[in-house]
Amino acid sequence: MHLIVGLGNPGKKYAGNRHNIGAMSVDRIARIHGFEPFRNKFKGLFADGRIDGLRTLLLKPQTFMNNSGDSVKAAAGFYQLEPHHISVIYDELDLAPGKVRIKTGGGNGGHNGLRSIDPRIGREYQRIRLGIGHPGHRELVTRHVLSDFHKIDNEWLPPLLEALGQNAQLIVKRDASGLMNKLALAVQIADQVAEDTRLRNSGPEAPRPRQRSPGHDRETPPVQEKSDDRGPLASALSKLFNKE
Repeated sequence: MHLIVGLGNPGKKYAGNRHNIGAMSVDRIARIHGFEPFRNKFKGLFADGRIDGLRTLLLKPQTFMNNSGDSVKAAAGFYQLEPHHISVIYDELDLAPGKVRIKTGGGNGGHNGLRSIDPRIGREYQRIRLGIGHPGHRELVTRHVLSDFHKIDNEWLPPLLEALGQNAQLIVKRDASGLMNKLALAVQIADQVAEDTRLRNSGPEAPRPRQRSPGHDRETPPVQEKSDDRGPLASALSKLFNKE
């Protein structure tokens, strides 16, 4: 049994905030893997299902970020789960948008959700950090995390969430390197498709040098797209997840 926690704040007011990328991830996992509807339980929204044959629990704490540990402790205690059977997905200011890092244990990095969780269940749970970028100045952090994603984030956010959902079995198997590779590839493909689309729409003028998004360290080779009626991004991601 494995518990996947997606951190965020409750209510429609915060649903599209950067701080809620963890909750967005859990929503995508539930949809892709056909989980039962979320219900109120453990001071959060809870769903029970299976991923790759393993019973998996999904939890979105509804205690507000600073008290996330109350919800996680309630669920972990009820099912008698040790920290290594728990994964927490959350936003990371110190990673560029679209970047992902996964590790077990460590400090809270100043994240209020983890600061609440650590003393209640211990530190040795799997931490899935999804980069949202830093606004540049400390005084802008609160406004940044409590603001909705911008339109430009649509180039990497939906592909990242989709890849996370499609590869959720790597979360429950604790295959951190495998999951990071899958997510990085999905974001790189999306970035390439977006750039190719911009170049096609720019007309006959000479192509400009490619501007990489902050979440990428190197250039990505061109993606060979299959022509279909779903659009280039859907086609490329479908190839990634071996659906064709």
